[in-house]
Amino acid sequence: MKPILLKVSLIVLIVSLFSFKPQKNDAVLIFSKTKGFRHKSIEKGIDAIKKLGEQNNFNVTTTEDSSYFKYVNLKKYKTIIFLSPTGNNLFNDNQKEALKKYLQKGGGFVGIHAAADSNFEWEWYGKMLGGYFESHPKVQEAKLEIKDNKHLSTIYLSKIWVHTDEWYNYKNFSPEVNVLINVDENSYSGGKMGVTHPISWYHNFEGGRVFYTGLGHTNESYLNPDFLKHLAGGINYAMGR
Repeated sequence: MKPILLKVSLIVLIVSLFSFKPQKNDAVLIFSKTKGFRHKSIEKGIDAIKKLGEQNNFNVTTTEDSSYFKYVNLKKYKTIIFLSPTGNNLFNDNQKEALKKYLQKGGGFVGIHAAADSNFEWEWYGKMLGGYFESHPKVQEAKLEIKDNKHLSTIYLSKIWVHTDEWYNYKNFSPEVNVLINVDENSYSGGKMGVTHPISWYHNFEGGRVFYTGLGHTNESYLNPDFLKHLAGGINYAMGR
């Protein structure tokens, strides 16, 4: 290769590398309002995500105020994280439209655990998330099967991951999502979905990126290195990194 072409190639390579570097001013919004059961792990989750932000170059804003859901506010964030909100009618019609517009404009969404146990009256939300909570047995250890180990949220996980959590059964599950992790119902008691029991998935929805993990019920989860890798990868994916 001629010297001038080599120099141009190196410049292009350097520019491309820096163009993918996360920016310091990236920001995420955590929403954790509860009108039903409130998970004690919410505060632990907020602390953990703030630490992940320090490690992954994003700032964290938190709110439990539904009135904050105006598009002019939401568009500031690379992704919105629903950290175990519970209950119905968390948003009025205008606030629902703001979240829809945010996704349709290319925003990111991360649902953690009880994000599936909220907004049952809102059909769009269920389709966006990928499914709703139906029931769960007691907290116990189970075997997780990594179905896609190329995604940012699973790339650092072992093919089989043994973890203790509260294992949701889901209803209205969307066949259009991409399953990342399946929980083996033979490894614990109380599963109702059979051989195919997704517990984490992602998909593109109406122009936005959506990631969900059913893990994250316990305080201990937010100290678990494997779970934190899983969560950080999901957040980075939703941010479009």
